[in-house]
Amino acid sequence: MEMTEIGEIFVIFFVRNKPKVSWIMDRPFNGKIFSGRSNPELAKKIAECLGQPLGHVVTKNFSDGEIWVKYEENIRGTDVFIIQPTNAPADNLMELLIMLDAARRASAHRITAVIPYFGYARQDRKDQPRVSITAKLVANLIVKAGADRVLTLDLHAPQIQGFFDIPFDHLYGAAVFVENIAKMKLEDLVVVSPDIGGVHLARSYAGRLKTELALLNKKRIEHNACVVTEFIGNVENKNVLIVDDLIDTAGTLINGVEMLKQKGAKNIYVSCTHPVLSGNAIERIENSVITKVFFTDSIHLPPERRTAKMEILSVASLLADAISRIHDEKSISDLFPQKDGPMH
Repeated sequence: MEMTEIGEIFVIFFVRNKPKVSWIMDRPFNGKIFSGRSNPELAKKIAECLGQPLGHVVTKNFSDGEIWVKYEENIRGTDVFIIQPTNAPADNLMELLIMLDAARRASAHRITAVIPYFGYARQDRKDQPRVSITAKLVANLIVKAGADRVLTLDLHAPQIQGFFDIPFDHLYGAAVFVENIAKMKLEDLVVVSPDIGGVHLARSYAGRLKTELALLNKKRIEHNACVVTEFIGNVENKNVLIVDDLIDTAGTLINGVEMLKQKGAKNIYVSCTHPVLSGNAIERIENSVITKVFFTDSIHLPPERRTAKMEILSVASLLADAISRIHDEKSISDLFPQKDGPMH
């Protein structure tokens, strides 16, 4: 038996008198995309990739700073995707929680929190007495607020996925960076991990770019302060690509860059997903011997904070593809071929 609707074709197979539906054509995307105020530019690009306008939502602050959210269209029974990075200030996280709660109370069918940058991820364990595991706290808040699913990009600690008891999809910025670096055709390239924790990511880059791998080791002496203590590898007369998930104050990065220069490195490039860039990070990068830093637009970096040493690569199409696959109940892992080993 065959049944046809506008834009979609269904084939009904009767198995033991029970109908089973099989897709012949992909369903058009009919979910709804909403954006918080943290990074509306990225949200607009994602919506454009999906051929959809952004949904209408009003977000305001009362005079005392409290946040108020209202969806201006019906979302009952709808597959809703809320795009909101949770970088500082903390209002960005609070706004996401309120948007999730409002969508749940508006009877959305499924709510996916799309968090290009997952804030508070660096506090993922008790590394000293009497401290909070805020990554777990934030995970609990997101689930309690109403999220049915989470989609994010380059977690600082991949094990944070285990803090959630709902489906969690983790994307990798390397999918964007590797293509860009390969086009540059850099000779004698060495991929460098800035610390032991990032060696799996660096190994993935090295495998895909067919390069050698080197490793810096650092010791944390206080908050936002590390010293580079060791170097393993060979970068003499070679181009270098340092890969990391985020740059905050850039202090550790610059220490590593200086050691690599002392070891004879030529041009030094940096591939970093999240441009947190607090304090005088931008000034440090500008005054360093770094040739170029590649960021994504996971966090909005206004034009006045960008310099000639920075290049922004968009992850809009990557996130849009993942959103489309979630909506169509397709595999996310197909976005990351495994022929060269795991992405992370």
